[in-house]
Amino acid sequence: MTSFGYTLMTEQRGPRELVADAVAAEQAGFDFEVMSDHYFPWLDEMGHAPYAWSVLGAVATATEHVPLMTYVTCPIMRYHPAVVAQKAATVSLLSEGRFTLGLGAGENLNEHVVGRGWPTADVRQEMLDEAVEIIRDLFAGGYVTREGAHFRVDSAKLWDRPDEGVPLAIAVSGTQSVQRYAPVADAMVAVQPEADLVRGWDAAAGADLPKIGQQPVSWGPDADAATDRAHALFRWFGGGWKVNAELPGTAGFAAASQFVRREDVAGAIPCGPAVDGVVEAVRPFVDAGFTHVALVEVGGQMQPDFCEFARMRLLPALREEFGKAEQPGIGVRRG
Repeated sequence: MTSFGYTLMTEQRGPRELVADAVAAEQAGFDFEVMSDHYFPWLDEMGHAPYAWSVLGAVATATEHVPLMTYVTCPIMRYHPAVVAQKAATVSLLSEGRFTLGLGAGENLNEHVVGRGWPTADVRQEMLDEAVEIIRDLFAGGYVTREGAHFRVDSAKLWDRPDEGVPLAIAVSGTQSVQRYAPVADAMVAVQPEADLVRGWDAAAGADLPKIGQQPVSWGPDADAATDRAHALFRWFGGGWKVNAELPGTAGFAAASQFVRREDVAGAIPCGPAVDGVVEAVRPFVDAGFTHVALVEVGGQMQPDFCEFARMRLLPALREEFGKAEQPGIGVRRG
């Protein structure tokens, strides 16, 4: 049985609209909500990038019961891990324990703004390792002082934090990252429905921990218009994540995606009003063993109508096909 979530995509909505979307998605019956954490949109056409943590604070108080999560925050450059721990603890308290901190090694698109240069992938992984240790230590309470290869922490302490800490979900992309983070994370994040990732994660971390994926959708009453919208706003995904992590700005993504065809996008993203297309797009995640799938409606202005479509038709169809999770939350802590 699978939980189905809603993505608050900061690259395509303003802050007030995101809060309204979060309320609408909760009322529509989505099992959880995730939020991207960007400084830039992927393409200029997307048009937004508000500060995710301010929006999360508002979402935490505007919603009532839906679990929340960052998908994902990079704690290695733009944010110091000690500050990420403080932000996550505060959002967890505001939401009364509904928050999971999703972490990843980030993209140059967002991290270059602090002017420190963009490290190689192996260095970024080392930095994420160290950041996770700092965040875990601060969630545990007490003072933290350490001097590592990448970060220094001087007598840091979280004065307002949930006693039980905050669950951590960590993004993985292959065998190495699974082996690296399964022992220290409470949930797995991945963007591709790869069964090998799930099997490796379950072997290292336990099958009872969440595995969270994400599937774009371009919903609308006119399939051609929905396809045009998906191509205009989401063609950036065509380069794959190894490329996407390296490009420094929207101009780079525009250039890299200029040869992505309309039919390429339509082959990866269900476009139009049909429920069946979304069900079939989600199926590979379910078959691979993912416990949670967050949907992304790629058109910013379509969010209210998409939430109503989900309430009336899409979520009932997904649950009929794949079952309804008894405990849809993502905030599972390891025993």
